[in-house]
Amino acid sequence: MKTVLYISYDGMTDPLGQSQVLPYLGGLAKNGYEIHLVSFEKLDRYEAQKNTIRELCKESGINWHPQDYSNEGGLRKTIRQVFKMNRVAKYLHDLHNFDIVHCRSYISAIAGLKMKRKYGVKFVFDMRGFWADERVDGKLWSLKNPLYKQIYQYFKKKEKQFLQEADYVISLTENAKNVIRGWKLKHQPDIAVIPCCVDIDRFNPDKIEDSQKESLRKDLGMTSEDFILGYVGSIGTWYMLPEMLAYFKILKERKPNARFLFISGEKRENIIAEASKHGINEDDIVVRSVLYYEVPEYISLFDASIFFIVPTFSKKASSPTKQGEIMAMGVPIVCNSGVGDTDLVVNKYHSGILIDSFDEESYRNHIIDLQNFNKEEIISGAREYFSLEGGVEKYLGIYKKLDD
Repeated sequence: MKTVLYISYDGMTDPLGQSQVLPYLGGLAKNGYEIHLVSFEKLDRYEAQKNTIRELCKESGINWHPQDYSNEGGLRKTIRQVFKMNRVAKYLHDLHNFDIVHCRSYISAIAGLKMKRKYGVKFVFDMRGFWADERVDGKLWSLKNPLYKQIYQYFKKKEKQFLQEADYVISLTENAKNVIRGWKLKHQPDIAVIPCCVDIDRFNPDKIEDSQKESLRKDLGMTSEDFILGYVGSIGTWYMLPEMLAYFKILKERKPNARFLFISGEKRENIIAEASKHGINEDDIVVRSVLYYEVPEYISLFDASIFFIVPTFSKKASSPTKQGEIMAMGVPIVCNSGVGDTDLVVNKYHSGILIDSFDEESYRNHIIDLQNFNKEEIISGAREYFSLEGGVEKYLGIYKKLDD
């Protein structure tokens, strides 16, 4: 049996760990790989969910080795945790003699590359995006600050090393793959494109009864006569709340019965405060924070969904998890162009409308009309492009090539 060390600086008690790591690893374990997972867990989430995740890993055949993630300490903390990651990787390798080290994003890849160089372990760089450029584009690192400039240059240097020395690179998008192919590297790596996938069985509208929807609408203070525009997920650095609200205001003029439902952990008062700047009535905004397993039921209420993402260079490598989840529920999407492969997916599967500029004229010209979309066609597109089974098959193909 081939042994694999999977290193993630993200926690499995984080929503993305549960949707974008554990399902893949479970699929790989079922296909004969011995999976050891090292993740860095935030204390509050870990204490609340450790038993659930541990049981899930046990059922999936995943050997989980959780580590503490420190929320304090800045750069020094990150350096300490990289050293810890190296120590844990060495300790586990001495016990299990890994064939493959599979690293999620850049911090983890530091440890993975060291293992390849020192022990000859096959190295998979699952890059997840242009991480250093995301930090700059998201204004988390200012290149005017000498320290951040030095850190940025360090990670851009490491990025080239990861790409040149990896036995396989995984990109979320064709867009990012094409960017990398244009770089002058000593060695062009093998690159596979695997987008953020969705559990089609979980995000299945046929599993939600009309009575459930009616009960949920009542709980939210909505009726079946309301046109519900929905948003899923955190807002954070990249999602353009003012612009999405501006679009909703124009939609409201065309559809007076429109309501905006946010399925998000974002504070309601923050969204309401921004909505008031656009002259939107507070009663038209509904905000609800829910657990991951509840998300499909809430999406089932959407008539249409929306997400606008800041279209920077680094976003060429992004694959919004929400796009696959929303499509799997058969809901058309209003989104902007210039982000990852979003344009490709929307156009290929006729799953929504693309906005090229964030202004009133553009919004008025792109008011979504449900008559132009077919629910089953959208679901079929999600199954073809975003299915978890398809993602696992692609990972299996990569692992088998590394076995040769």
